Amino acid sequence: MLADFLGRWGLTVHGLVTLAGLAVYAVASHTRRQRRHPSAAIAWIISLALMPYLALPLYLLFGSRKVARNPPAQSAPALPLDQPHASAPAQRFQQLASSLGLGHAVPYRQLAVHQDGHEALAALRGVLLGAGSTLDVCTFLMGRDSLGAEVSELLIRQARQGVRVRLLVDGIGVYLGGRPDLKPLRAAGVKVALFVSPFRSPLPGRTNLRNHRKMVIADGLRLWSGGRNLAAEYFTGDAAAQPLEPPWIDLSFDLGGELAGLAQQRFDQDWAFATQGSRAIAPPRACAPPATETARAQLIASGPDQAEDTLYSLLVSSCFTARSRILLVTPYFVPDATLLMALTLAARRGVVVDLVLPRRSNHRLADMARRAALRDMATAGARVWLSAEMIHAKATVIDGELALAGSANLDERSLFLNYELMVAFFEPADVERFARWIERQRAGASRYRAQPPGLMRELSEGQMRWLAFQI
Repeated sequence: MLADFLGRWGLTVHGLVTLAGLAVYAVASHTRRQRRHPSAAIAWIISLALMPYLALPLYLLFGSRKVARNPPAQSAPALPLDQPHASAPAQRFQQLASSLGLGHAVPYRQLAVHQDGHEALAALRGVLLGAGSTLDVCTFLMGRDSLGAEVSELLIRQARQGVRVRLLVDGIGVYLGGRPDLKPLRAAGVKVALFVSPFRSPLPGRTNLRNHRKMVIADGLRLWSGGRNLAAEYFTGDAAAQPLEPPWIDLSFDLGGELAGLAQQRFDQDWAFATQGSRAIAPPRACAPPATETARAQLIASGPDQAEDTLYSLLVSSCFTARSRILLVTPYFVPDATLLMALTLAARRGVVVDLVLPRRSNHRLADMARRAALRDMATAGARVWLSAEMIHAKATVIDGELALAGSANLDERSLFLNYELMVAFFEPADVERFARWIERQRAGASRYRAQPPGLMRELSEGQMRWLAFQI
């Protein structure tokens, strides 16, 4: 019957499935305002046309890129360019961030930039134990190791003392951390949620969109954040592990003030999304001391919950407007063509561009995908530095007037798919502190020298660039 009906229209069952798959893709992309990366769009269309039986289920499972919870925010009022004690690049950054719906810069105080894993762990313990009414923890993964066990014990202790404790772990990251035992946490009263679990989530098409943000917030007054996940290798290593592995080099910080309150709001939104519930009214918090500090910073949330690709737009704009220096550190460098062009053009017009990377990261595919971009950077005059140690830090400093630090890597997954959180600092003394931290890593690294690739390497790199958007 179906075959006869289709025959009248010159169609086959295979052709009907193919058309249905392409129609689903077109309608979903338009109604959800996906604005896909060109390589991803081409890959989906070709796959749906050639392998509809495989590609359509995969698209329904992994195909969403934007799931903005609210309509695009209207631009905030522009900041005047004649503000005293503020540089023009910093003001332009704040203007663009505000126009993307990220709000204005707010005061912060007592910034501590952790010099190593020991300082980071001491600060983490202080924030966890310093909470008096609420304690919220967001991490991509939590290790089944000594660090994960210690954090669990501290969360249980706080919950038993009457603190409302919430733990949000990414639904994929929880498996990458070795599947820590979360039952004792729940039994002690800690509220635990997985962010879009791939096996139980009712949210179709979002399995590929991961929450990579790292936040620990005490009473809405103190924020601990950066690039570190809650596992031993990100701090001081696991003495019980065999074979014994050295800890990774990472960057984190903690601070107080109004900025911590904004991070609390961001956590509340992520928690409501993960639990498919409305935002609960938080217990009363202690009042923050009156803000007398002049230092201000901007919370930069990026990801599928934002209508725009906020961090990506800010990075590209900052590279194009940089006047003297761009300093970057990241574990994975797989930029798209526009960001790579912004960096190489900056180097060609005389801006000193320094990029610090691990010689070999923990993701072999990312290392393979970065080769062509590193050659382009070196050819343009940028200086690329390779560290013998695994660096997991993520930070960017522009002209000594702007520092970005947080969870986002300089790869297409972080910039276009992941939920990420960065903080933009504008206080010159604090910007210099982040610059000095990156300079310390650069001092121990060796200079990258570009070599022309052979035919087979160039072909393999082309394949890697095709897949780079998903790495």
